[in-house]
Amino acid sequence: MTYHQSHHYETVVGNTTMVLETGDLARFAGGAVTIQVGGAVVLATATASKAPREGIDFFPLSVDFEERLYAAGRIPGSFFRREGRPSTQAILTARLTDRPLRPLFPQGFRNDVQIICTALSADEENPLDILSINAASAALMISDIPWEGPVGAVRVGYIDDQFVINPTFAEIENSLLDLRMAGTEDGILMVEAGAHELPEHIVLQALQVGHEAIQPIIALQKRMREELGKDKIEVVLAETNEELVEAVRAFVGERLTEIVSTGLLKEERREALEGLLNEMLEHFGDEEYDPAELKSAFEDLLKKTVRQRILEAGERPDGRDPQTIRPISCAVGVLPRTHGSGLFTRGETQVLTIATLGTPRDAQTLDNLSPEDTKRYIHHYNFPPFSTGETWPMRGPKRREIGHGALAERALLPVIPDQDSFPYTLRLVSECLASNGSTSMASVCGSTLALMDAGVPISAPVAGIAMGLISEGDVTQPDSRYVVLSDIQGMEDHLGDMDFKVAGTKAGITALQMDIKIKGLSYELLERALEQAREGRLFILERMLEVIPEPRDHLSIYAPRIITTHIDTEKIGKIIGPGGKTIRALQSEYDVKIDIEEDGTVYVAGGVGAEKALEVIQHMTEEAKIGQIYTGRVTRIEPYGVFVEILPGVDGMVHISQLADYRVANVEDVVKLGDEIMVMVIDIDSENGKIRLSRQAVLEGWSAEEAKARDRKGGGGGRRGGGNRGGGNRGGGRPPRGRRPAPRRH
Repeated sequence: MTYHQSHHYETVVGNTTMVLETGDLARFAGGAVTIQVGGAVVLATATASKAPREGIDFFPLSVDFEERLYAAGRIPGSFFRREGRPSTQAILTARLTDRPLRPLFPQGFRNDVQIICTALSADEENPLDILSINAASAALMISDIPWEGPVGAVRVGYIDDQFVINPTFAEIENSLLDLRMAGTEDGILMVEAGAHELPEHIVLQALQVGHEAIQPIIALQKRMREELGKDKIEVVLAETNEELVEAVRAFVGERLTEIVSTGLLKEERREALEGLLNEMLEHFGDEEYDPAELKSAFEDLLKKTVRQRILEAGERPDGRDPQTIRPISCAVGVLPRTHGSGLFTRGETQVLTIATLGTPRDAQTLDNLSPEDTKRYIHHYNFPPFSTGETWPMRGPKRREIGHGALAERALLPVIPDQDSFPYTLRLVSECLASNGSTSMASVCGSTLALMDAGVPISAPVAGIAMGLISEGDVTQPDSRYVVLSDIQGMEDHLGDMDFKVAGTKAGITALQMDIKIKGLSYELLERALEQAREGRLFILERMLEVIPEPRDHLSIYAPRIITTHIDTEKIGKIIGPGGKTIRALQSEYDVKIDIEEDGTVYVAGGVGAEKALEVIQHMTEEAKIGQIYTGRVTRIEPYGVFVEILPGVDGMVHISQLADYRVANVEDVVKLGDEIMVMVIDIDSENGKIRLSRQAVLEGWSAEEAKARDRKGGGGGRRGGGNRGGGNRGGGRPPRGRRPAPRRH
């Protein structure tokens, strides 16, 4: 009897072969699929509980991406040498996998569903995030879990004016676009992108190319479902009690419509809605209705009321029309001791971003499965409970905060100066002080203000805007009805069909993120949303530039000053010294931080001591040059000459015949140990590197060639044949009185 059987499927996506297999691994999971591209392998499992969870009004779906460093042949760097909490990259991949899957589960589904994607092999050539989405979709398709998939996912690059499907890490480095998207056979469900100021029409073309590229993946999963799919489990879906809904509708009447159409502020509207809800619950208190069902019916009626007013009258809850942006105010330099700060307020949403400049050693060290091992530009996003007027335990950033921080980071990355021209590590922290919609895009705007306030020479200012959608019918079809909303607030995000965030400069898009709650969008709708977002973005940029039109021409007095030099890589060890002794001494003596890159780039950060430290480093690594005059210290005296240290750790010999402009009988008659004298390099032995020096060349004003020629002829002992003033020092005696020069000290 065969216990299990392996099944192998493959298709070509772009220029690569994608292989899906099932049957060998994780046989107790509801569905299990491994996916492989090149040397990258991800295992996805999908499992559901047999019964719905009681007492909840949401769908309990969890999606995790498990990074295993053995996949890349590495041992974790933690103390315990095992993986701990998920890395930022793992959390972002889990979110990316979750977003296109969630809208396709049945409404009212309350069974726990757990999707776990595990990286088994990483070749550091093919990214794992797209594999995770496709494997999870395939696992759901063949599982016993009810789901209206499949979805396919691809990455789209733009290199040399050509679109590239599923580019490698190396190709992404040279791409003007890094777009990840997922969709069904008919429409696009999710978009996540970073771009180098690309115009809207290029991004729209990329979405079209990507949607075409996912079709083979979708077809392959359908085939797997037909051949291997399990019977779907019978589930009881949470349904709305229509009798109860009608009773609620009759009670609230027009009062609900009045609350959502009088332009109330967020807190005023919340208090009015809570008051009406409590009144309704009290009214039906003697009835046999479940309070939870009453609240659900109230929420459902609120959603329908808001959506109907927008669709039919074009009127939003705060009184705006679909394209109007809320009032904007901006400020910079609001904190006295930070390196840069920007306060951005749009409507009732307010974000304060602080910029901090650090040295290269402050760059973040990464311990994940991507080829990147450090990061010098970091953006963190904090969402405290008071920003929404609520309370909850603060136990570190949640997945949403990590995702929003990554989006804002991606939006600013294309305008950040490179390390060669601006050798600083940059950390931005966006503190959400008040939230009523799109704090992530407000953090993009606040970050631009903070960077310019800090004097960071960004190439262009960046602004962001969140777009929403209210629709009726299938928006992938031409006869559907919809309204695209600019600058959505919290209620419109919660009750709407789309959250489409667009960030960019005046020239083009730098970041995109789109999530929808429906089953797909048409290209016409996307084109309209992108154009409306462009208009809104330009409006916001104008308001920002009224406060600070360009980056300041100087850094904050509290920011470190960094100066750089480049040395021969073979001299790095000389600066570091045995066990780091030399570099530590330099840092201590001049109160600086010194960082040395593998290519020989040296960064010195500090105050007034930075220039002195850099000068010492340059002297330590300088190479002697023929013809160059140095002031050196006598370190050793021999009968035939003296040894002079002309550079740190570099010495040469001055022969007695080249020690003065007269004949010298005794070396110590001219110099003493520790004296400083000026000498010229006249020769460097090509075989052993020994350096020949001349003091006479300096005194006589000779060239290196002339001094070298005289040295070879033995003519360095002063002026002969009447050339020596006063007859010279003949016979090896002391020079005439008044002729003996004193040693030069500098």
